[in-house]
Amino acid sequence: MDLTFVLTNAIIVACIYGLIAIAVSITWSSLGLINLAYGFIFSFAGYGAWMVAEYLTENPFLVAASGIAVGALGGVIVCLTVFIPLHDKPNFTTRGMIATLAISLIGSQAFLMYFGPRPKALPEFFGFWKIDFLGIILTSDKIGIVVCSILMLVVVVFWMRGSRRGLEIRAMMMNPHAAAIVGIGIRSTGIYVMAMTGAMAGLAAILLSQTYYISPFSGLTPLIKGVSIALCGGLGSVQGAVIAAVLLGLVEALTNKFLGGQYVLMTQFLVIIAILIVRPRGISGLLDKAREQ
Repeated sequence: MDLTFVLTNAIIVACIYGLIAIAVSITWSSLGLINLAYGFIFSFAGYGAWMVAEYLTENPFLVAASGIAVGALGGVIVCLTVFIPLHDKPNFTTRGMIATLAISLIGSQAFLMYFGPRPKALPEFFGFWKIDFLGIILTSDKIGIVVCSILMLVVVVFWMRGSRRGLEIRAMMMNPHAAAIVGIGIRSTGIYVMAMTGAMAGLAAILLSQTYYISPFSGLTPLIKGVSIALCGGLGSVQGAVIAAVLLGLVEALTNKFLGGQYVLMTQFLVIIAILIVRPRGISGLLDKAREQ
């Protein structure tokens, strides 16, 4: 077995889908919203970057930055259309989940009507070079995906620890009711949460575009995998999402190697079901008790 090949692919998958899983966890723990509109945000960011590359510039840095910015814009749109109008209404969790799922499905159909079914390709962001690291050949796209994912997580962590808005988000993640009592604005903070997590989904779209094309329904699979990883890791736990992303990335790489790509979703969901049977709250088991009431 080519263990190096399997581990490399597992890390790549974990980096891309882990971004969406962490975004799902942060949104849930801070806003109480299971955001199923990340499929829409994913495709929205991909098409935004493609339009910049097609009509403005093919500079890789500007195209990637525009994709991240459009992803943040998509998060703000979801916040303004779903979270702010519904967050103080009865059965917010169920209503929010259905509304965000509707946005994802309607958005995919709108992309299909406007852009058509033909996939779009983004320029190569990382070039075509490769290096030999301890006997392992690493290509530029794989190195770029890992480095960009880690940089995004580092930026998010430092922003949440060092800025006022970041501290407010952390307070809402630890105890949303206490945060509201001390005067933290749920609506205003929600915009920052959705913009930040939308940017993470936008980066995931940019990174995955180096392997797959942008299409109207390209966000649905990352959405399913992101939510699955977040549930497996334990909703509300960033650490659990990272562990689950690595575990399920390894499962996907092994399945691709020995069984074929058509069995990936099957094996991943079998692993998730097995984990949730043993640990109903997920790997980390840190589900906020305040959200259970």
